[in-house]
Amino acid sequence: MTEVRVIPGLPRTVLILLGLAASTVVIAGLRSIADLLGPVFLALVLTIAAMPLRMALVRRGLPRWAGTILAIVTVYGLIVVLAASFVIAAARFADLVPQYQDSLVNVVSNIDGALATFGVTQEQIQSVKSALDLGRLADYVGSLLSGVLGLLTNLAFIVTLVLFMTVDSHAFTTHLQASRSHRSGFVEAMNRFAQGTRKYFLVSTIFGLIVAALDTAFLLVVGVPAAFLWGLLAFITNYIPNIGFILGLIPPAVLALLSGGPGLALAVVIAYGLINFVIQSIIQPKLVGDAVGMSATITFLSLVVWAWIIGPLGAILAIPLSLLVKAFLVDVDPQSQWVGALVGDGRPPKPSSVGTPMPAEQQEVSPN
Repeated sequence: MTEVRVIPGLPRTVLILLGLAASTVVIAGLRSIADLLGPVFLALVLTIAAMPLRMALVRRGLPRWAGTILAIVTVYGLIVVLAASFVIAAARFADLVPQYQDSLVNVVSNIDGALATFGVTQEQIQSVKSALDLGRLADYVGSLLSGVLGLLTNLAFIVTLVLFMTVDSHAFTTHLQASRSHRSGFVEAMNRFAQGTRKYFLVSTIFGLIVAALDTAFLLVVGVPAAFLWGLLAFITNYIPNIGFILGLIPPAVLALLSGGPGLALAVVIAYGLINFVIQSIIQPKLVGDAVGMSATITFLSLVVWAWIIGPLGAILAIPLSLLVKAFLVDVDPQSQWVGALVGDGRPPKPSSVGTPMPAEQQEVSPN
């Protein structure tokens, strides 16, 4: 008869410190390759989003190569629309703002009395007026536009990468499913990541269309210039969790202030607060969290963390990036799936393997 004695491992405190140290190194590495990581992951996400279209076309009898081409064309069209929208919005804003320099001076003049009641001197007010040069703002927006146009090199890289990923997607999916027999946890985790990514973009797109329609209708009624353009901007910024509506609010609010005064600007802010904040920051995060298995708190923290690591593109891809990390660190390991409850995953955890024999390399067998 033999006695099985388990060799004790490292103390839990040491394991936690090692994990934190490893995480710090990984995050530093990700930040160092942010310019590469962002475009690569964007291409991956677009390819995943387009996969159902290719599969649906193939099921309807279309040759696989034709379905692949149509999926690629669809992704290319989406990329062009998004890039063109940002460029046109920046150019239009830069064109409209300088026309309201006199209106801005009048707005500041009308609140001179209110500022004086708070102890602001006329010299201070005059210095503020002299600093409010909308031509400078237009120049800044123009430089921002040049920076956006400079992203065309990345855009060409993304387009090429989407082409290769879409072509290889069928073979990759086939090989992945063939590994289910001996790597079922990994295959299931990758499937959950892909499904969660598609659900996220589906929910965000539906809510984005609703928000864009409501915003455009309101801006048209109150007479804010370029209402359709700011509605399109609201649709695009809807893909940025929680705070996207603030980015979409700035241009119409500024133009409302310059074209109609503080009353119109306040009306725009209130309308965006009622429409966009309620939908994008309260209702949508809840539904997104239920769809992808992440709580609203984790969704917001994902936005902050990935925007810090990758930059603006990280804000747009925050949820898919977090889903990928969750797939590798939580979903792939049955013993780690209890963490899913902490991040909002409603799935019941799989039975723990407590009580099962440990691997031979972690056991010491001694004779009785």
